[in-house]
Amino acid sequence: MNVLLPEVSGTFGEIPELTFPEAPAPKGLRVLMLEEGTGPVVMAGQEIEVNYHGQIWNGEVFDSSYFRGEPSRFPIGVGMVIQGWDQALVGKQVGSRLLISVPPVKGYGEAGNPRAGISGTDVIVFVVDILGVH
Repeated sequence: MNVLLPEVSGTFGEIPELTFPEAPAPKGLRVLMLEEGTGPVVMAGQEIEVNYHGQIWNGEVFDSSYFRGEPSRFPIGVGMVIQGWDQALVGKQVGSRLLISVPPVKGYGEAGNPRAGISGTDVIVFVVDILGVH
């Protein structure tokens, strides 16, 4: 069975727009390489610099570094961000653009993230541009 993921407009560095399929969200973590980078490989324990766009499956945008006008930096692969990010971004190369579909168990869990409008049953989708590692 094919898993349908949202279509993404825009290329690396551009604000993405997601178009969701007429299908339910996938059950597990799904990672789709939209553009493969050629820079250094992201390793667990490094600080990563990214631009990202986060949206609830078939719902609202809940966060976007593009809208803030500055990238985000944080440790990766060490439990400082949601599990879906730790698993999806480690091993990818700088310069890559990824689409990541994150089920609740690898996102914010049963509690969700009420401040961001995310319920405990929401699948969340990110487009992530990996800008650098430090």
